[in-house]
Amino acid sequence: MSRPEILFPLFADLETLDGIGPKTAKTLGVMDIAAPRDLLFTLPHTGVDRALRDTVEGAALPSTLTVKVKVGAHNPARNRGGAYRIHVEDAQTSFQLVFFHGRSDYLNKVLPTGSERVVSGKVELFDGIANMVHPDHILPVEDADDIPPYEPVYPLTAGVTQKTMFKATRSALARLPALEEWIDAAQRDRAKWPDFATAMAQAHAPLASGDLAATSPARTRLAYDELMAHQLTLALARASERAVRGRRSVGTQRLQARVRAALPYAPTNAQERAITEIGADMAAPDRMNRLLQGDVGAGKTLVAFMALLIAVEAGGQGVMMAPTEILARQHLESLQPLAEDAGVVLEILTGRDKGGERRAKLAALARGDIQVLVGTHAVFQADVVFHDLRLAIVDEQHRFGVRQRLELGKKGGAADVLVMTATPIPRSLALAQYGDMDVSILDEKPPGRKPIKTALVSTGRMDEVVERLRAVMDEGRQCYWVCPLVEESESVDLTAAEERFKRLRAVLGEGRVGLVHGQMPSAEKDAAMARFQAGETGVLVATTVIEVGVNVPNATIMVIERAETFGLAQLHQLRGRVGRGDAASTCLLMYQAPLSETGQKRLEVLRETEDGFRIAETDLQMRGYGDLIGTAQSGVPRFRIADMERQGALMEVAQSDARALLHEDPALQSPRGQAARVLLWLMRQDEAIRLISVG
Repeated sequence: MSRPEILFPLFADLETLDGIGPKTAKTLGVMDIAAPRDLLFTLPHTGVDRALRDTVEGAALPSTLTVKVKVGAHNPARNRGGAYRIHVEDAQTSFQLVFFHGRSDYLNKVLPTGSERVVSGKVELFDGIANMVHPDHILPVEDADDIPPYEPVYPLTAGVTQKTMFKATRSALARLPALEEWIDAAQRDRAKWPDFATAMAQAHAPLASGDLAATSPARTRLAYDELMAHQLTLALARASERAVRGRRSVGTQRLQARVRAALPYAPTNAQERAITEIGADMAAPDRMNRLLQGDVGAGKTLVAFMALLIAVEAGGQGVMMAPTEILARQHLESLQPLAEDAGVVLEILTGRDKGGERRAKLAALARGDIQVLVGTHAVFQADVVFHDLRLAIVDEQHRFGVRQRLELGKKGGAADVLVMTATPIPRSLALAQYGDMDVSILDEKPPGRKPIKTALVSTGRMDEVVERLRAVMDEGRQCYWVCPLVEESESVDLTAAEERFKRLRAVLGEGRVGLVHGQMPSAEKDAAMARFQAGETGVLVATTVIEVGVNVPNATIMVIERAETFGLAQLHQLRGRVGRGDAASTCLLMYQAPLSETGQKRLEVLRETEDGFRIAETDLQMRGYGDLIGTAQSGVPRFRIADMERQGALMEVAQSDARALLHEDPALQSPRGQAARVLLWLMRQDEAIRLISVG
């Protein structure tokens, strides 16, 4: 399938635009501008009022002004590099045009004495005289209309001027074809949006500062087009995943009832809702592709295990994958008691399994004797064959790309997929990253979880904190001590962690302090974790490797050093490592004074709430979308116009619109479907285009 001909002018060479030669085209490449289309999607970020006035008299200076003047005497510079001054008069007063390194022949040509000209530029006072230094525009009066009354200001890179951008965008706008409408007519009427070409023209020719706002109808429309294309791509991916026939796995409740009978308290409403949603998906003929999003301690393990039991009740097997060996072992420990209640065979497979032991596990798996398997990505390997895999659960999606999700699905030709994440994600981001999935949210804490007390302490009170740890350890409790991320370099982090480890060991005693960090060989890391889990060490000094999933119910204090250097979501995850047992727990956020205003605000949000979703929304508002996801989160698109922080609600509309369109017109053959195909080409959604052409 090739690009529709109507879009050819927008994907031509940049050099076909006015004012762009090979050198400028290459420079624009730095700004990710490779075609006229990219230039159109690079909108002005501010504007300058250049409306024609009678006089500079009475204007608040310095400011940019546009006036008609009569050109008077020229006073060339007395020495090299000096100022060349030209006396001019407007309707009410006189002032000077100033040029440094000005050349007489050129200036006499553009500003001949006695002529009338329109000049526009920044006017400032020097020694009580108004000066316009290097005017931005000098035009004969009859060409005055060439200066836009409100001039758009574009983002630039070295070697590209505003004039070049202005000229090139006008040239690109002139090529805009009339495109058929891809937005639902009712939606467009409700929102009062212009058509695509009008929206583009208005966005590039603002009449006042209000037109530059993300909320202006033209910009909102263009943002929606970007979000719509992105959500269409995800909806097509979802449709193609569903097109692979799933298996119906209908639970009998037999095993689930045994687990429920053994539970010390009833599941929360949120857990019940999630179990019902997953059960319905598994019983349907399509493949399940669901995200289970739960806050720290919201009880994801129980929901996941109930889902695994549905697979077993239906006569099949289930697998649960974790990103690391430590986490896989932990899942094994937390699922073991539930498996015993249900009477199912649970086994673990990791990279450590070698030789005869591994062969025996694989044989049992292929025979169907192992009903639930827990493992690391070792369960992907070619020699791992299931008897009848019906459900694959992937833990901590953000370390796991869409590719691997699909790989895993292939293991059980039509296995249902459930992805679990313990990171509460703001709704708009969840839609951008997981728009192809259905989402279940656990937003209640099970009974019996004690609230965690959170306190802010300055690093100046380090000694008091250490004494507090000693007292807690004497009562037989344990503590985490998380070291700051000093710089991006792991070696510096390492030194910080080792220094802290040595100092705490000197104060608290030789065998009472353990250390884990990212640079350790995994066997050493596992051993240090195991000693802490067994209660042999009282304090575990760590870099953020303990962020996800470590479970030590006896640990009741979490010290986070230089808490102001961490992200909110990360601090919330770390805090969730304590408060897992029956004793009251505390999280101490140690900061280096003085705290910046935003630093203080962020730490106070943590002190006030344990609601991970509220924390994630605050984080998004304070740090912005780009910072929040970081570079590692490659699953999230970069939009040129849409603003995720402020236009999250548009994303929801785009998702339901995209899904509805595909529901009515799965092959995008209707007139609106054809328009949507053009949109996908326009927005460079190659992935989606491949899916349609395959479909």
